[in-house]
Amino acid sequence: MAAITASMVAELRAKTDAPMMECKKALTEAEGDFDKAEELLRVKLGSKAGKAASRVTAEGVVAASVSGTVGALIEVNCETDFVSKNDDFLAFTNGVAELVAKSNPADVAALSALPLSQAGFGPTVEDVRKGLIGKIGENMSIRRFKRYADGGKLASYLHGTRIGVIVEYNGDEVAAKDVAMHVAAMKPVSLASSDVPAALIEKERSVAALKAAESGKPAEIVAKMVEGSVTKYLKEVSLFNQVFVKAADGKQTVEQHLKAVKTDVKAFTLYVVGEGIEKKVDDFAAEVAAQVAAAKGS
Repeated sequence: MAAITASMVAELRAKTDAPMMECKKALTEAEGDFDKAEELLRVKLGSKAGKAASRVTAEGVVAASVSGTVGALIEVNCETDFVSKNDDFLAFTNGVAELVAKSNPADVAALSALPLSQAGFGPTVEDVRKGLIGKIGENMSIRRFKRYADGGKLASYLHGTRIGVIVEYNGDEVAAKDVAMHVAAMKPVSLASSDVPAALIEKERSVAALKAAESGKPAEIVAKMVEGSVTKYLKEVSLFNQVFVKAADGKQTVEQHLKAVKTDVKAFTLYVVGEGIEKKVDDFAAEVAAQVAAAKGS
């Protein structure tokens, strides 16, 4: 069984907002498996375990480049928050965002082969990346990007450099920008409930089933509880069903707001820096203890 360290417990708490002791118990029961521990916490503590899902585990920036009906959103990662504020790193990220919008590369490999010169490095994106690694002294990588060029209008919103959104729409520009801001705040996973990925639904159904089973109620009641939980989840994670963050009455959904202002949102992309990337967690206490033991033995 993997050793459960204080840093592992702290990381799980940061991700779930669950109490320290509950995090430790969950990690112990899950034998150090973070995903399993998080699911155990959700079963026991409910939605509280997902409150801090936006607290990410890697560094870098998100940048957008929009010109008319063509635009792109990109995430570039680095090792530390310090480098994410470096002028050369930021210039590189903005440069590759513009290249994605302009040149329509098929993937990161194709983007890396495109021509780019910066800070005396080039002639390709990959050459600039390698040059900046040598200059800054820290690894960096282009993680992902999304390009829009289907003729729809585009609105973008950047929350600092860590959260970025592009919305494709027809209609009112102010409404579209408000929706982009809403997406950054509420982090929907799809436009409509019907678009939520099946894997996410099944995971939610599994958690709901475990929680309902603990109630001790009859099977038919448990089944209704599970379906009720899944229905609630679908409304919470689909953009159109979410309560609009600027709703004056605190009840109007995004879909209702868009209809009122005669605006149609066709698609959106949300990037949160480092989302889904696990950062290496060192057990510093164990490392120090080992160093002390080694010193005593020498």
